[in-house]
Amino acid sequence: MSPAAGIPLRQPCGPQALARLPGLGPRSARRAVLHLLKKREAALAPLQRALAAVSEKLATCSTCGNVDTADPCQICADPRRDARMLCVVEEVADLWALDRTRLFPGRFHVLGGRLAALEGIRPEDLTIDQLVGRIERGGIDEVVLAMNATLEGQTTAHYIAERIERFPVRVTQLAHGLPVGGELDYLDEGTLAQALRARRPVA
Repeated sequence: MSPAAGIPLRQPCGPQALARLPGLGPRSARRAVLHLLKKREAALAPLQRALAAVSEKLATCSTCGNVDTADPCQICADPRRDARMLCVVEEVADLWALDRTRLFPGRFHVLGGRLAALEGIRPEDLTIDQLVGRIERGGIDEVVLAMNATLEGQTTAHYIAERIERFPVRVTQLAHGLPVGGELDYLDEGTLAQALRARRPVA
C-alpha cells in the first residue's frame, strides 16, 4: 500500500536523533542527514571519527566543571591565570563564550544549570556547594556572578550571593547591558567584553 493510501513513509532514525540536539529542529536535522549521506566520504566519515574521538578523550574538569581533554582542564592548570578571581557561569558554553573575549584573566566555575523551581532544579542539583567550598578554602578575592539575564539566572545569582556573603570576597556581576532574556552563548564578543568591563558589586 502506498503512502497516499494512508501509510506514512518511515524516516530513518538519523534525523530523529539529530533533532534532539539544541538548535536543530526536524527540518534542519533532515537537511544535515541528507548532506552527510550525499557527502559520505568527505563529511560523514570524518564526522564519525571526530565523534568517536570526543567520546574517548573528553572529560569534565573536577575543579571547575569545564569540558576538556584533561583533568584539571587547561584553564585550571594554567599558572598564568589569576587564581584570586573566579567567574561563576551556568553552563560550559557560557564559560567558552566569556573566555573567547580574552578579557577575564581568572578562573571559572560551572554550575551545571540555574535554579528553576517550576522545573524542580534545586540548589543541591547544581555545583553550588562545590563553589562555596572553593571560596571557603581561601585565596579568592573576587567572585563574578555571570548568570544569564533571565529571571532564573538572576534568582541563582542572588542565592549564591547570599550563600557567600560571610566570606571576605568582593562579589560582582555582569553589567545589565546584556539583553534581558539573553543567553551568553548567543551574544557577540563585543557585548560580552563590555559586560565584563562594566561589572559591578552585587547589591
